[in-house]
Amino acid sequence: MGQKGMDFKHKEVININDGKKMGFVQDVCADLETGTITSIIVPGSNKFMGMFSGGNEIVIGWDKIKCIGEDVILVDV
Repeated sequence: MGQKGMDFKHKEVININDGKKMGFVQDVCADLETGTITSIIVPGSNKFMGMFSGGNEIVIGWDKIKCIGEDVILVDV
């Protein structure tokens, strides 16, 4: 998955466990030393307990990303 951070913008994130749409990628986090993406951030809602960052956002680790398509990102959370 050799993607650039800007390639993730405007992609919809879908949870493969329940098929629910989680929202669109708002931002990405990267390791500045290696230049690799470590997680993606989508808007949060109260039903995703334990996955919040500061502003009610969901931070999804790179290890949870299962497939990156042209329009969607499939995650296992």
